[in-house]
Amino acid sequence: MKACNLHGIGDLRYEDVPDPVPGEGEVLLKVKAAGICGSDVPRVFTKGTYHFPTIPGHEFAGEIVGAGSPEDAGLVGRRAAVFPLLPCFSCGPCKDEHYASCTDYDYYGSRRDGAFAEYIAVKKWNLVFVPDGVPYEWAAMCEPCAVGIHALGRAALREGATVCIFGAGPIGLIIAQVARAQGAADVVLFDVDPKKLEFARARGFEHGFSTVEDWGGGAAAGVCVDAAGVPQTLAGCLRAAGAFGTVVLMGNPSGDMPLSQHDYWEILRKQLTLVGTWNSDYAARKNDWKQALSYMESGALDLTGFVTHSFPLADCEKAFRLARDRNEFYVKIMFSPS
Repeated sequence: MKACNLHGIGDLRYEDVPDPVPGEGEVLLKVKAAGICGSDVPRVFTKGTYHFPTIPGHEFAGEIVGAGSPEDAGLVGRRAAVFPLLPCFSCGPCKDEHYASCTDYDYYGSRRDGAFAEYIAVKKWNLVFVPDGVPYEWAAMCEPCAVGIHALGRAALREGATVCIFGAGPIGLIIAQVARAQGAADVVLFDVDPKKLEFARARGFEHGFSTVEDWGGGAAAGVCVDAAGVPQTLAGCLRAAGAFGTVVLMGNPSGDMPLSQHDYWEILRKQLTLVGTWNSDYAARKNDWKQALSYMESGALDLTGFVTHSFPLADCEKAFRLARDRNEFYVKIMFSPS
């Protein structure tokens, strides 16, 4: 089959690789859509994967076309997204079904081959079945949707609250929609890129600003989410939050996150609660992935227009240059292998 194979940092090749063969407890998925995550860009250009070569890609969905065990043959033909984390099932967090905090996990697209390919063999346990009315491109965004749902869940959002989201990228826009669906009275987005705010306004989020001062509603938010992970957005969250508000730290930081004395005082004087969030819940007790697909099916999550660029696998170098260089506006870049 054809795949985008990372042979070293900056060395991504479109080439022939052996067809995957599903083992016991696995199925063969024909990849219909696979998105480039923000974390994939440094993975390809600066950080690398855990070994080379590796096929990247952890946001994906497709059709089941084969099964490694006869008893799973009935799954053939079904549509599915895939939870990319493979837990050990043995550590403390796993025993409590907190799989995202597993201490010895594997991962499609970084620790083992991912979905920037025509086919991928995946564990049956990781399958999330997709309703017929949900497009494959939306289902491939189930991972960032689940991450956003989990992040907002960490805030225990109260109906009627004001929610401020710093970073109007795909996950920020997803959180905005989820907040609205969960009863937020007002959702305010902040970003330094006016095109992102324009995109958000076109989707019904009229309150978009570059700074808290531009908003004029400082110290009024019950929930603030830092979806960017830079010192300025953390400071913005602390200033926008009202007394006894909650600040959710979600964005992966690219460097140190220093706080000024003024911003530290914001935490103390407002008696703020700061919570971290990581990945998503994928368990019997709570499954953010199933919730994401339910929101898509009901219309609470509308991802129309999110995929601004779609490429065949053969153009993987072009797609990743766009993701890295940002020489034109994009929201989500997607591969359509088949």
